[in-house]
Amino acid sequence: MCVRIRWMGKFPGLTLASNSPRRRQLLSLTGLDYQVQPADLDETLLPGEHPWDHVIRLAREKAEEVVRIVGGSGFFLAADTIVVDADAILGKPVDKQEASSMLKGLRGHTHQVYTSLALCRSRGNQMVTDICIVDVPMRDFSNEEMDVYVASGDPLDKAGAYAIQHDGFQPVENLQGCFAGVMGLPLCHLVRMFRRMDVTLKEDVPSRCQAELNYDCPVWQDILNDRELIDDIPPQTGSKGFE
Repeated sequence: MCVRIRWMGKFPGLTLASNSPRRRQLLSLTGLDYQVQPADLDETLLPGEHPWDHVIRLAREKAEEVVRIVGGSGFFLAADTIVVDADAILGKPVDKQEASSMLKGLRGHTHQVYTSLALCRSRGNQMVTDICIVDVPMRDFSNEEMDVYVASGDPLDKAGAYAIQHDGFQPVENLQGCFAGVMGLPLCHLVRMFRRMDVTLKEDVPSRCQAELNYDCPVWQDILNDRELIDDIPPQTGSKGFE
């Protein structure tokens, strides 16, 4: 895949509204220079709020907050990720006991991970949003495996109390969706968001992502070709003015 940046002059820069090392790792695969400015927001679920409404709202609010903090021109990227199991949203566990409880509830069946992105171009007062929803089949790991993983402390800063990319635990099996989306930054969704702003990236992002994650992605072409992979795309997805 050989593409070019359709941009008059130097690319104006990108601000990532997250301090997540996983998102920084993935964003570096785009080849774009970026800076980090986390957004500190109340992420409480609103009464009656659907999971996809929740993640899209938070991504938009994070992007808007970082624009207010940083100012100037350029692009601003925010993301929000939640784990959804039987209509319950699982956040980060408060302690190891809660981490064990979450993992016991997830093992042996499939749940979903929702990651929403909001990309703002301040000069044009434009924002686009997108969402990646992935079915995540968890293997039936043993209590002993789980206890070792929880004791490592790794689950404590992860929604749903796990990291899909953890080499030692490897909680997920037979994934058929976007691996990067489960990690928190679906890169092919980001590529198509940039395209909606008339910017294409010169890096072969799908190939770099699959090589980095050692994952033969079955859905990247569908995403880049705008073939929807879920039945119920939230109505907020797409271009929207930014104020």
